[in-house]
Amino acid sequence: MAGKTATSGIMPASGWQKFWSDFSESPTAVGALFVFLVILFIAIFAPFISPYNPYDLATVDIMNSRLKPGSQDFEDNTFWLGTDGAGRDMLSAIFYGLRVSLGVGALSGLVALIIGTAVGLSAAYFGGRFETLAMRIVDIQLSFPSILMALVILAVFGKGVEKTIIALVLVQWAYYARAARASALVEKNKEYVEAAQCLALGDRRIILHHIMPNCLAPLIVVGTLQTAHAISLEATLSFLGLGLPITEPSLGLLIGNGFEYMYSGDYWISIFPGVALLITIVSINLVGDQLRDIFNPRLQR
Repeated sequence: MAGKTATSGIMPASGWQKFWSDFSESPTAVGALFVFLVILFIAIFAPFISPYNPYDLATVDIMNSRLKPGSQDFEDNTFWLGTDGAGRDMLSAIFYGLRVSLGVGALSGLVALIIGTAVGLSAAYFGGRFETLAMRIVDIQLSFPSILMALVILAVFGKGVEKTIIALVLVQWAYYARAARASALVEKNKEYVEAAQCLALGDRRIILHHIMPNCLAPLIVVGTLQTAHAISLEATLSFLGLGLPITEPSLGLLIGNGFEYMYSGDYWISIFPGVALLITIVSINLVGDQLRDIFNPRLQR
């Protein structure tokens, strides 16, 4: 009975109500969640809500390059956020850039979560030399700056969406491994794990069905904050010209494309994608901070 209760991975209705009650205590976090949901909606439905397709060469006119926000072309098309050096509508480019940035950040975070959680849970459960080796690798990786590791990886493998995701995964997995191990060490010594071992359940079943569900709370917090970090890191790499290719422009690449026009007064080409990136990262971080406060037992009243 103890094992069954502890392994329930689905939060009951009363649990969700309490969670939302605790989360909504911070109006800032609720507002950040709403902003993020709007950004997520824009990213998912970008092809349908964008005024133009900024990467359809048949509709992009170089004569419309570097138009100021609110300007119109000869066909009375209004560009509310102006155009970039190639004549692309900045509003549409930002919508598509959000789609790429969130997609890369979420996918890399998910893969890193799976790998890091598997390593961390296994290290805590089996212990011994495997735990020592795995945690020393984690410590060594975390001792290097993330941007430095990502730059080295992309310098070796080159640019590309898949290669950028691989670089972000290799940079992030250690954070999940450490968080998973710390939580699993606490759960490993509880009675429901001992009961499962007495029933001669397999190690894989104990780890996946008994220990892991009780380690999800800190992993959710780490995952939220690391997603924001991944988006920021990808934007930095793309700004430096080492991230995504021109055919898959993210917000970082849009900022980089407009940087050369800053001194000529065409601020909007870099500023508006930068504002979109800032709002995205801040909203995710605010949600993550509130989740951390909720799941932190020291702050529970």
